[in-house]
Amino acid sequence: MNQDGKAVPRTQSITTDDFFYFFLQLRKPRVQKVVDRVRKLHPDMTTEQLADELIQSTARLSLLGGSLLGLPMMFPGVHVVFRFAGLVAGSTVITRMHLYLILEIALLYGKDIDDPARATEMMAVVAATEAAVTLPPLVMNLLNVAPIVSLAASGLTATALTRLIGSTAKKYYDRQIAGNPIEVVPISNS
Repeated sequence: MNQDGKAVPRTQSITTDDFFYFFLQLRKPRVQKVVDRVRKLHPDMTTEQLADELIQSTARLSLLGGSLLGLPMMFPGVHVVFRFAGLVAGSTVITRMHLYLILEIALLYGKDIDDPARATEMMAVVAATEAAVTLPPLVMNLLNVAPIVSLAASGLTATALTRLIGSTAKKYYDRQIAGNPIEVVPISNS
């Protein structure tokens, strides 16, 4: 409550905002612009259909970005440090695309993108993306699979991950609106 007796909305800390801004170049005004634009372009679509549009757009980019992740592995003569630097840079771009996607979907479903709950959701997406998109090129390289196969596997993995993240976000926010949030079950050590 503030001095006027009004409830103060919970927002992410400045540190959290700065982390996503500086380390992952996350620009929240861009999220708002994209959502406004998709609504303007498709005024007759439902929220779910608009989310599907955003997922489809991001999936196309993920195919390209994921394929590029395998590109450094095509040059065996290149020092391993440069190959891994390319892998890290590529996975960062795909991670950023996924963060934008879930924030755009959250905004479509009427969620506040400054709510601290979004930071938790974004960290889950960062972890899932980094694990899923860096693994195929590394495994393909270790197995000495033809580099062209690595390109295809990386692109398809990134695209599948984008679709999974997008559809999960849609279900998650839709259930919250319906008053049936997805229950998170802690993992026990037994």
